[in-house]
Amino acid sequence: MQVYEENPAASWKCDGTPVTKADRSAEAIILHDLKAMAPDIHVVSEENADSHCSVAPKRFFLVDPLDGTKEFLKKDGQGYFTVNIALIDGGTPVLGVVYAPAFDRLFVGGQGLGAVEASKGKRRKIKIRRCPSSGPVAVASCSHRDRQTDSWLADNRVARTLSIGSSLKFCLLACGEVDVYPRFGCTMEWDTAAGDAVLRAAGGTVRTPDNEPLSYGKSDYRNGPFIACAGWSAEHFRRGKSG
Repeated sequence: MQVYEENPAASWKCDGTPVTKADRSAEAIILHDLKAMAPDIHVVSEENADSHCSVAPKRFFLVDPLDGTKEFLKKDGQGYFTVNIALIDGGTPVLGVVYAPAFDRLFVGGQGLGAVEASKGKRRKIKIRRCPSSGPVAVASCSHRDRQTDSWLADNRVARTLSIGSSLKFCLLACGEVDVYPRFGCTMEWDTAAGDAVLRAAGGTVRTPDNEPLSYGKSDYRNGPFIACAGWSAEHFRRGKSG
């Protein structure tokens, strides 16, 4: 937040995405602490390019020290950026931590453990909600929304759509504020794994258009299209696949 308030400048990586002092500083802290607490678990982190070249072991951490860098740079007061840490085991995100610094909202979820939110000194269990009778409320990307997403939302008669950046979208599904998050544009595994783990722990799911769970540890750490579902039943999902 100190860097955010300093009106940070960005440099650009070879893939055309921005990186700031906050990305690098947060990563240094996270990698140091993960090594101290779990020295035998491999870490794949967005800003550590060398870690992208290795074949992922069965069990590893996925880290995005600043998810939503474009939102971080907008300085629009929205604060839609997060810190993501996930533990992957056998291609499945079994533990996830997502922190939204601008809102002081911390989300934690684990396989078989349920999900919780901690905010401003208070802690509560969270879970997905039933889809409202008035129709599902969707959440979509601020900076990466595309025509395919718009078409899917229209085809599935979504009542209302919120535009939000970062993995916070998964967490809003998990705590019962929205119902579905369709994503057809490119994402990387470190963008989604922590939020995916929180959502699964809260009773939701993340599916590919072929109705398969989103998996992790792929050779290029790149995700295909997916639909994150909270109060969006399997029946709704199957009916909406063609959209």
